[in-house]
Amino acid sequence: MGEFSGLGHLFVLSLLFSFSSFMVIPAITDVTMEAVCPGRDECSIAIYLSGFQNAVTGLGALVVTPIVGNLSDRYGRKALMTLPVTVAILPLFILACNRTEVYFYMYYVAKIIAGIFCEGSVHCLCLAYVLNRSDQVGDPNREILTKSTLWTQADNVGPRRRAAAFGLFSGVSAAGFVSGTLTARFLPTSSTFQVATAVAVAAALYLRVFLPDSSGTSCGDEACDPLLQESSSCSSSSSSSDEEISPRLPPRKGGLPSLRDMAALLTGSVALSGAAMITFFYSLGEHGLQTALLYYLKARFGYSKDEFANLLLIAGAAGMLSQLTVMPVLAPILGEEILLIVGLLGGCAHVFLYSVAWSYWVPYFAAAFVILSAFVHPSIRSNVSKNVGTNEQGIAQGCVSGINSFASILGPLIFTPLTAWFLSETEPFDFKGFSILCAGFCTLIAFVISLRMWRAQSSEFKKLSIVQHEEA
Repeated sequence: MGEFSGLGHLFVLSLLFSFSSFMVIPAITDVTMEAVCPGRDECSIAIYLSGFQNAVTGLGALVVTPIVGNLSDRYGRKALMTLPVTVAILPLFILACNRTEVYFYMYYVAKIIAGIFCEGSVHCLCLAYVLNRSDQVGDPNREILTKSTLWTQADNVGPRRRAAAFGLFSGVSAAGFVSGTLTARFLPTSSTFQVATAVAVAAALYLRVFLPDSSGTSCGDEACDPLLQESSSCSSSSSSSDEEISPRLPPRKGGLPSLRDMAALLTGSVALSGAAMITFFYSLGEHGLQTALLYYLKARFGYSKDEFANLLLIAGAAGMLSQLTVMPVLAPILGEEILLIVGLLGGCAHVFLYSVAWSYWVPYFAAAFVILSAFVHPSIRSNVSKNVGTNEQGIAQGCVSGINSFASILGPLIFTPLTAWFLSETEPFDFKGFSILCAGFCTLIAFVISLRMWRAQSSEFKKLSIVQHEEA
């Protein structure tokens, strides 16, 4: 297939990073419980520690992620990606050494610090990288791209196919999730953290050695889109297409973006403001589910590391299948607006089924709905990317990640005490999944907003078509 460049190296990096990050998830609940409340299946302290960690991490990421995204627009994605990928090694290394109470609390502090730099930063920088590869743009000797060389030689993606491209990237991350979880399923806990540390080191080295740098300039022309064109190359002098979006923020001579700049960017259109609200409510429900789910399943059905791994494998495999095969086919046909609605509907079913699970097998069935909910984040990211200028991709994706981080602050603050209360012996009524049910209502709100946004955009499109027809 030829030598890797651009997206090929990015996909390998994403696979390695996701593998190391996600393979420890099935084991971390048991490690936490053993360190804090040995020999018990219910422990409010462990739930509160997890919630506090998520809240502090989200607060730090809320501040850091938009700044990192903006700096990457100016200094390149690779330079800014190096810090979070490297910092993520430390907490894994600590538990690879030992998992006693002292080492656990050392890990706990290191994980919070690493999360501030990693939570959202790596993902938003990778998404911006998908759009903005400039090291080869303008090269007269650049090889003509075809659809079959997307994975190894694609440099940027045109507006009409960004949802599919984001889906492919998310699918690679899901593949890392599945392979990491599958590996953890058959490894003892001590080896799990050792392998995760080794792979995290490999990801950092791969980033520095192989990933080409990328700055904030890109082609917006569909003629440059390797997903759409089979026999055209891009030059630095290519003209703007009809779908090119002018920058929504005034040029800045220096410094960092203010909160006013970010607010102006996100309220610049119905699509952007709608995407911001959907991101908030969906992420709030998502983080609420993450806060409660593993502890709920341990208390309700006695799940342990192996059962957690099985559940995560089903969810990860469904997400990978959806993003690598289903979404690239449906995105050009239906558009990201319809995919977003379908994904949110699937997300509602996914969460509500968890909350009312009546048998140990129901969570496994609920996890299969990830095949639909996996559409949500790539569709939101694509919608945002099409409504900002080419030099604002980093800050725009950073703002979306910042909203996600803000939801990750509120999620633990709201759902941690709720989960601990309904899993304790003093619950007001017998409904252990009540906190997850509340998370489902947050997802339902996001679904309603998506319907209203789709109708508003359809109305605007019809009005524009009428005006253009009358002018003609």
